[in-house]
Amino acid sequence: MEYVYAALILNATGKEVTEEGVTSVLNAAGATVNEVRAKALIAALEGIDIEEAISTAAFAGAPAAAAPVAPAPAEKKEEAEAEEEKEKEKEEEEETGMEGLGALFG
Repeated sequence: MEYVYAALILNATGKEVTEEGVTSVLNAAGATVNEVRAKALIAALEGIDIEEAISTAAFAGAPAAAAPVAPAPAEKKEEAEAEEEKEKEKEEEEETGMEGLGALFG
């Protein structure tokens, strides 16, 4: 990503976007430069008008926060069934415990 930023900086300052320019910007920023990546970027940008690409890019702004989605009716039913199942298990455990107490008193 830093290679793209370097190309954008060069373009914004009116400099020609070249491999040497990208390398210089990255070196000035203290980044370790991979020459292959710099060459690949320059090759990918060949014939592209950066200003035009920026102006025609679809900027929709920040994405809107998604509204919470209500669970589907099937999910609600499953949740209700799961709650009922837990309650039944709890009641069965209590009944089992009471049966043991009954044996104590005769």
